[in-house]
Amino acid sequence: MEPRIEMVQEKKLVGKRLRMSLQDNKTGELWRSLMPERKKIQHSVGTELYSLQVYEPLYFKHFNPAAIFEKWALVEVNDFDNVPPGMETFVLTAGLYAVFIHKGSNTDTKTFEYIFTEWLPRSGYVLDNRPHFEILGEKYKNADPDSEEEIWIPIRSINQG
Repeated sequence: MEPRIEMVQEKKLVGKRLRMSLQDNKTGELWRSLMPERKKIQHSVGTELYSLQVYEPLYFKHFNPAAIFEKWALVEVNDFDNVPPGMETFVLTAGLYAVFIHKGSNTDTKTFEYIFTEWLPRSGYVLDNRPHFEILGEKYKNADPDSEEEIWIPIRSINQG
């Protein structure tokens, strides 16, 4: 399961966010609040949805399932004109990402385990302190074993310091 390495250009996104932990996961609540209102988002780019996480700088150094992070449910847009009430904007800054294809239920953690315990330690890259995200495209089917999504992990070369 080797990733493709991609340079992401800046993206404009619109959606909703919640603070949560892995222990107190509110992902379902977040998406249930966005999906009925998603058609109100103007100037969307494509049909994909973005599930994005913003972690504190030391989140992965001292892993704790009760540690709080910010999770966003988002749609990419061309501009921020006419953001619907109750939604917010998010600018994803440009940067290098390792992109993995996860096949299976969104509750199956095997891809994340592989990324952090096998691929990353031997890759020549380290985590960069930028948002992590998943792209939920046409093959995404939530908890279905036939589901497919892209997992985007922010990286930088070990030599970049």
